[in-house]
Amino acid sequence: MSDFKEVLGLPVAQCNAPYEDRGALTMRVGIPHRSGGLAAHAFRSGYQAMVSANAFYDRKRRAFRIPDATDLSEVDFALDSAGFMAIALWKAHGTQDGMAGVYPWSLSEYLAFATQVGASWYAAPDLCCEPEVAGSAHEIDYRVRATATLLEATLRQLWVWQNEVAKQCNARTVANMLPPPIPILQGWRPADYLRSLELTMQVWRRWEPWIAPPALIGIGSVCRRALHHRDHGLMAVLAELEGRLPEGARLHLFGVKGACLEEVRKLPWVGSIDSMAFDVGARRAALIEGKSNTIQHRAKEMTRWMIERRCA
Repeated sequence: MSDFKEVLGLPVAQCNAPYEDRGALTMRVGIPHRSGGLAAHAFRSGYQAMVSANAFYDRKRRAFRIPDATDLSEVDFALDSAGFMAIALWKAHGTQDGMAGVYPWSLSEYLAFATQVGASWYAAPDLCCEPEVAGSAHEIDYRVRATATLLEATLRQLWVWQNEVAKQCNARTVANMLPPPIPILQGWRPADYLRSLELTMQVWRRWEPWIAPPALIGIGSVCRRALHHRDHGLMAVLAELEGRLPEGARLHLFGVKGACLEEVRKLPWVGSIDSMAFDVGARRAALIEGKSNTIQHRAKEMTRWMIERRCA
């Protein structure tokens, strides 16, 4: 049930992450499929999960597909907008038909899917900045600004849809059907993320008090960076943002390596992280042991990874 107030039949002060635990760090395991054995194992084990929008996209039909019932249906999962996949696709095949000429799907297609799929929260679309896909400071700056522009477009579309739905439904129904997203900060160096935060909050505050200040903010382009690099390590980025977040806001870190967990666990303003490091480890272990990387093997590695990192 969404956290909001009501004014003249419309929801206001809507929270973008009403279901998040405001206490301990939340660890979400990455699930690369929209159903199947890994999702079932996460459910049986009581793990929270992160799933990419790409897992639900049917490229032949050029449309999202939400199964009537899947093993994921009973899992507490969050939705990643698949920004890295989109950039990689754009780099490999050129201009796409969707958002910013980068995504294969339009903004309205993504929002319709993201608000119906059953995720606890969903990420706003973003343009990632890892060195593999962003070759210059100019390109990174463009993507930081474009990510803020995509957030503006997202909130504008939600505002229009909420007003339309409110003509026939009460405020609670509107808020539950069309919740606000998790804004994403992008960049590579600490100063990039600070600039991204400034632009993000300029956009977000224009839409207050219709939406409340963000309770959760995502940090993108994390999974391919070192922890302690002086110029672009994760801890350097977090140190730059410390004390500058909106009051009460916490961070979600996308794609954190296992080695980072003990460090970020010490930061009370980091609320959640996700990782598929267990699956990378499963592939490596299967190769070394000369055996098939089955779903059962991957599920076992998921459990081992979570236990070793005190997340289970």
